[in-house]
Amino acid sequence: MTARSVPPEERQHGWSATAVALAIFLSGMAVLIVLVVWALTQSNGVPSAVAAPVIPAATEGTPDMASMPGMEATSPTAASTAAVAAEPSGAASGGTAAAPAHEAYDASLPPVGAGTEHHYTIRLADEILEIAPGVRYSGWTFDGVSPGPVIHVRQGDWVDVTLVNGGAIPHSIDFHAALTAPDKSFKTIPKGGSVHFRFRADTPGAFMYHCGTPPVLAHIANGMYGAIIVDPKAGMPKVAKSYVLVSGEWYLAGDGKTQPATLDFEKARQMRPDFVTFNGYANQYKDQPLTADPGDTVRFYVVDAGPSLDTDFHVVGAILDRVYLDGTTTDVLHGVQTQLVPAGGGMVFDVKFREAGIFPFVSHAFAAVDMGELGLVNVGHVAGTMSH
Repeated sequence: MTARSVPPEERQHGWSATAVALAIFLSGMAVLIVLVVWALTQSNGVPSAVAAPVIPAATEGTPDMASMPGMEATSPTAASTAAVAAEPSGAASGGTAAAPAHEAYDASLPPVGAGTEHHYTIRLADEILEIAPGVRYSGWTFDGVSPGPVIHVRQGDWVDVTLVNGGAIPHSIDFHAALTAPDKSFKTIPKGGSVHFRFRADTPGAFMYHCGTPPVLAHIANGMYGAIIVDPKAGMPKVAKSYVLVSGEWYLAGDGKTQPATLDFEKARQMRPDFVTFNGYANQYKDQPLTADPGDTVRFYVVDAGPSLDTDFHVVGAILDRVYLDGTTTDVLHGVQTQLVPAGGGMVFDVKFREAGIFPFVSHAFAAVDMGELGLVNVGHVAGTMSH
């Protein structure tokens, strides 16, 4: 039997049908493979794309530290970044890990050490500081804290200081209580360097110490300040408790929440702080009040580190019974309602609390109160709180 020949038009049409069928089959297989791969990746919890973390750009106005005189080495940004990177996941990245509760700076006046010569080794360090709830700042410090440790001596004692620079840029220290040649004792030392000097504390009072390396505005605004208290030889009237309050200002480039803020030097020049604080942290003595008992006389050593604003010290519901102006411990004012402590100055105030209750202490320049310069004295350990 002879096979039937297929006409050319039939051959062409039959071939076209086969190709179409094959194409449909292959397309279906491709779709199936894509769906299977997608399902597998989803079941393994692997997203199809991972976005790279975005580091916010510096806020306009952030100072170029390297361009400032005496600050050519390194800005605090690198140290801040390293510190953030070292934190546990969730702490620095805005995760759900709860931040530890802030422990208030101990405002109690430390006792004077034994003897007539006191040795201090003070280490300079770049640190990430918490300055308000959830707000961190890339600061420069004396011994890792801002304010630096309180130094307490007697009139006539020798203060022996070794300053060791563990920070990233040159620094120095300037004691307002010292009578000494600044070019020798207060000279700027490089990263890794040190200086040793001593002075006799001849003048009693509440004094500031701070970094004196230019621009001084930047070094103080970054947290490099503290208090030295010099008791008079004859002593002062006995009181139940003594507290040291150091006023300071913070000028932030950034909000300090997503990553530590740095200094906004232009804000500092214009004296427009974001926070004004007692002992480095906004409102800390509102949340953790100082204490006294009814009938107690409490002594406040108030030092204004600035760098630029004054403190108009006032205790709500009380009178400043005795006011020792700056280094004066003999010419005393009585019955004062509010006393100005200038930037770079210090004064001593005795306040008698006659009854139990909550007594706010503030700078009566209320813009400062709004920015965090508020504390409470809980007299008699009563319940409750207040803001003013």
